[in-house]
This record gives sequence, C-alpha cells and structure tokens, in this order.
Amino acid sequence: MKILITNDDGINALGIRLLAEWAKKLGEVTVVAPKEEQSGMSHAIDFITPVEIKRVPLVEGVTAYSMGSTPADCIRFGVIGLNEKYDLILSGINKGVNVGADVVYSGTVGAIFEAARMGVKGIAFSAFPDGQEIAVKYLDEVYDYIVKNNLLEENPIYNVNIPNNVKGIRMTYQGSPYFSDVFIKRDGDIYVQEGEQIPDVYPDDLDRDTVAIHADYISVTPLLATRTNMEVFQKHKTK
Repeated sequence: MKILITNDDGINALGIRLLAEWAKKLGEVTVVAPKEEQSGMSHAIDFITPVEIKRVPLVEGVTAYSMGSTPADCIRFGVIGLNEKYDLILSGINKGVNVGADVVYSGTVGAIFEAARMGVKGIAFSAFPDGQEIAVKYLDEVYDYIVKNNLLEENPIYNVNIPNNVKGIRMTYQGSPYFSDVFIKRDGDIYVQEGEQIPDVYPDDLDRDTVAIHADYISVTPLLATRTNMEVFQKHKTK
C-alpha cells in the first residue's frame, strides 16, 4: 500500500511524526506537509505565488517534503508534483479536535476533501491538544474498525476524532458549531478573532460527533466533498 500523509499543524508538529511512524506498518509512506502552521485554511490552494518545496528529514524510512503552502496543496503536490498514485491519504494527527459545523474551516479535513477530489480515499485524524500521544495508541483499533466494516468501500473519506479516555468507537454525524466567535479590537484598526467551546444543541445525542467525543467515544464521521444537493437536483432536473 502507498500512503500519502499531510497535516495543518506543520511539518515539525508532533502529530504528523506519530502518524507517519504508525503508518509505516501499512506500507510505503510519503509525507508532504506545510512548512508552517496552516490551521483554518480549509480547502484553500495557492496558485498565485511561487512556493518552496524541499526534502526534509522526518521519520526513518519515510520520504518527507516541506511545502510553503496549504494542506490541500500538499496533497496536490504529492499526487501531481511527484506523479504518484496512492491507495490512501491520511491527515493529522491534529492538535485539537475537528468536529461539528466547524470542520468546514479545518485544514486537516480540507486535505481529505482534496484527496476525494483526486479520487483517493482519505482519513483525517484529530485529538485534544494534549492527546496526540494518546490518540496514536488507538490508531490500530480505528483502522481495524474501518477495514472490517468496509467503510472506505462505502464512502471515500472519514473524519476521526479521538478523546483522551476511550470507551469505544461510534459512527457519528456532524454536530452543531463547536466554538463561539468574537472579534476583539486591539490597537488602532487591529482586530483578533477568538472563541470558546460551546455545548452542542443536542447534548444527549451520542450520534453527533460533538457529543460523542465528550462522552469518551472515538468519533468516525463519513464526509462528502460534493456540494450538490442531489435530492433537490433529482426533483427539479430538466426533463
């Protein structure tokens, strides 16, 4: 199996080293990751400015590149720039969970959206900020769950979030927004955006990713990259 790995925390982040080391047991691993943190970049790419891409040391037995662009661009370079075909694309392990409506902002998840666009199956992994070394201990269990249930045959991409204390694994769907947002004025015309965690609007529904992770379940959410509402299309398509 040929595997491509990226993240949005940057090539020097702990999570990507842990993920690459684990993934070596599955096959041949290539890493292309952002030179610097790209959190919140979603599915963005940079086709305007030149970018730096260079080989870097990362994990023994893994070919790794640092790229001065976004996670989605890292996937594009891994597939198009290196002219390689991959069986699986992995993203993470992110420092912080990516759940609920807020996954639309995630560079970690944006990378697997790009994987789907390029016809490659993908899994995004995230953990609580202090939980990456805990999360890697459960990757075997999560991967076995995905393989045994043929999940990648049913849907191309999955968003996985791993809590610090694990009771089990649940198939989930996206919950409500995970953070509140506020613009705070600093000096002059300078503002910063800040937010804090807010509870899900349905706090007893363990099928929601935002609820499951706080009930100590690994959340596995099937995602789609398409933006077309096929139900409405089928209803009103031109005859």
